[in-house]
Amino acid sequence: MLLMISPFPIPFDWYLLRFPLGSVIPPHVDPVQKGRHFRMNIIIRKARKGGEFQCPDPIWDYPRIKLFRPDKSLHSVSKVEAGSRLLLSIGWVLP
Repeated sequence: MLLMISPFPIPFDWYLLRFPLGSVIPPHVDPVQKGRHFRMNIIIRKARKGGEFQCPDPIWDYPRIKLFRPDKSLHSVSKVEAGSRLLLSIGWVLP
């Protein structure tokens, strides 16, 4: 669910994302036309099994906070095998 989006002063968005049982996000990169894309994922609820975020070169990698460059880093989420995963995802693009 998109919570907020704004093009000014810095383009950004906020999403509340729920990954139900069986969800999987395959490895991918999120290209941008211009600038540097940053994204911070804050895990509100971990899945009981699976649903792990995978990124080989995050900027910050704390147990519940992940900051990374989705425009440069291949990233994915493993299959949610039990329960569901809930996170707040905040992204912005800098020139």
